[in-house]
Amino acid sequence: MAVSLPPKGARVCHGFVTSSSSPVHRLERPREAQSSPIQPLRPGYAPLVTKQPVELHVISDSTGETAVRLVHALEAQFPDQEFEEIRHPRVETVDDLQLALNRAKGRPAVIVYTLVHPELREAARALCRRYRLHYCDLLGHPIEAVAKVAGVAAQMTPGARAPLDSSYFKRMAAIEFAVKYDDGVGAGLHEADIILVGVSRTSKTPLSMYLGYLGYRTANVPVVKSIEPPSALFHVDPTKIVGLTIDAERLHEIRRQRAARLGGNQRAYAELVQIYAELEQAESIHRRLGCPVIEISDLSIEETAARVIRLVERRRAETKTKDEAPVA
Repeated sequence: MAVSLPPKGARVCHGFVTSSSSPVHRLERPREAQSSPIQPLRPGYAPLVTKQPVELHVISDSTGETAVRLVHALEAQFPDQEFEEIRHPRVETVDDLQLALNRAKGRPAVIVYTLVHPELREAARALCRRYRLHYCDLLGHPIEAVAKVAGVAAQMTPGARAPLDSSYFKRMAAIEFAVKYDDGVGAGLHEADIILVGVSRTSKTPLSMYLGYLGYRTANVPVVKSIEPPSALFHVDPTKIVGLTIDAERLHEIRRQRAARLGGNQRAYAELVQIYAELEQAESIHRRLGCPVIEISDLSIEETAARVIRLVERRRAETKTKDEAPVA
């Protein structure tokens, strides 16, 4: 079977051939693809794999933070693919929209947009189809679905924020709690919703702050070699204690970099033998506490927080079920 190759100097992108011999790049469809917009792969043929990054264009009539969260979750599903994130905030007119989409036209791009006004959403759909761009409307279908179920029309206000209700002030109080009782400072273990126990550089502080942002008052207790943890740790509700651990080699690298930044004599802090000793002490304390332990070497703060919450809430539910069970 004869296979026709693109002309010398041409650039192949998403099934289209772009001629680079002219200052104006004209998009031409390959002959075998002209009869149908999508051609099935022939037996024995592998899809064309592009080495260039996939552009993720985030278009919003506000800051775009809603879409960015989804984009980050999307990128995590393709660890071997390189991405380029391009934000287009404050898109308020069709002209703004056309300017943003023109930048993606003819590129290996995916458009993700959060546009409140139906006219802008419709324009985005039409332009994406005209430019042959893959797109995802994050707000359109959810707004329509909620309006149908609730029987109430959406306000269609770009950048609208949730009101400052009791849950907001609860989160702020929880963040202040995490700051106040960081690294075992103070006597907040009994008041805490969650207690984290681990050696230095196991993300206890940022994890405490993030859990505070989610509304959980979190204290953390560091495990330090040859120093006994506070006695109060062994007298609090054990269901709210979670241990944190990390691979010794990974911790060695983290501490080595930190020691280099701090300067001075930090050798003992980063020595692998010292790290193994600390991790063994932490493991011993975790066993005494009878707490679950999370290995955080390859986990993000968000994923670690989700696991912590799941463990604490499950243990509390199990304890409550046992307490409510009738005595035989």
